[in-house]
Parts: sequence; structure tokens; C-alpha cells
Amino acid sequence: MPRRTLSNPLALAVLSCLFERPMHPYEVSTTLKRRRKDDSIKLNYGTLYSVVASLEKRGLIVAEGTSQEGNRPQRTVYAITADGEDQLVDSLRELLSTPSKEYPALEAALSLMPVLPPEAVATLLQDRAVRLAGQIAALEAEAAEAVKLGLPRLLAIESEYALAILRAEREFVDSLRADIESRTLGGYDFWARLHELRAAGVTPGDIQENPTKYFAKEDVDWIARVNEAIPTPE
Repeated sequence: MPRRTLSNPLALAVLSCLFERPMHPYEVSTTLKRRRKDDSIKLNYGTLYSVVASLEKRGLIVAEGTSQEGNRPQRTVYAITADGEDQLVDSLRELLSTPSKEYPALEAALSLMPVLPPEAVATLLQDRAVRLAGQIAALEAEAAEAVKLGLPRLLAIESEYALAILRAEREFVDSLRADIESRTLGGYDFWARLHELRAAGVTPGDIQENPTKYFAKEDVDWIARVNEAIPTPE
């Protein structure tokens, strides 16, 4: 039976640390934080220990002893198994080579944004652009500091990727906001008219009963085409 690809980033991070040498979970956590991997991988102690327990149950890591520092409680030290190494390598190969469908919050919000009036969306996108600019500036400062320290690009490649994504998002957000404010976004007239009607007390039922009373023919036509393309539930 083929191995199941690990998609949990924290599980892969744990295996990656143990790939270097045996560690206890707290050391794994401090190692990831020291290397700033928590900027790319969500990390908290509760989840970390759950992941460690799951990896051990699956035979990907094994407890090989305990360690103790001063008066601190003993900690279990884990080592990666041969199956764990194979799983780590196979999973990284899959994740690096094959795009996967993700569900980012912005994409979900964009799919539902007609719920809000156009002017409100434009304002919210402006707010987002300002926040994105701050995040971009922070990452650019970190990148400049890494160059100053003479660090190899390999150590911060995930930050470079994050910066590229943020820049692309900022460009998209600015472009979308401009199209809304200039009213050149396809479907804008329908969108704005819909909120005018709702503000005037026209109900969705009223609109559905007689759409030609409220909307231009071209809008009614494309709505009909969309509805026809939606499969009827069996």
C-alpha cells in the first residue's frame, strides 16, 4: 500500500528537525522559533504535542530516551524512524512538485463580496492594501538584514516566497479597488443596483418574481445564463 502524503506543515517540520538529530518536543519548538519557521508554520505547544503523539502512533518517530536539564522535568527524546524519513522525503517531493487547491480567506471573501455594497468593499480593500504594505515593508527589512549578515538565500527562501505572494496580492487588491471605484468592474451596475433596491426595501422575493422590473435586460440575460448552467439537484 502506498504511503499517505503528510500535508500537515507542523508534522513535516517536526520530522525535519528529527531528521537532523533526536530532540524532545520543547527543543523542536525552540529550534523552529529560533529559525523563524513559525512565520511560515503555525506553532503552539498543544498542537505540537498532539502531532508528536500522532507521528509516534504511526511509527514515523520513536521515543529513544529522556533528558533533563537542572530541576526541569524529564523530557522524552524522539528520533525519526526509517519510515519517517521516507514519509518526509515523499511528502516534500509531492508538495513541491504538485499544486494543490487551497482555500485562503481572501478568496472566500471575494466569492461572497457582492453581499456588501461596492463603496464598502472599495474602502475595505483600501484598508487591506495599507496592511499589506506594512507586511511587505517588514519582510523587505528582514531580507535586507539577511543580506547584510551575509546569510545564504537558502535559509530564508520561504520569506522570499511570502514576500512575492504579498506583493502579488497587493497588486491585485489595488487593481480590483480601482475597477470598483471607476465602476468599470464587469457586473458593477447590477451590483450597485441590487444594493440600491435593498436599501429601498425591495426584497429578494420581489426581485426574483419580476427581475425585468428592476434590472436592465442584459443583466437579466446573464443571470438567466448562470442559472441555466447550474445543475439541478437530483
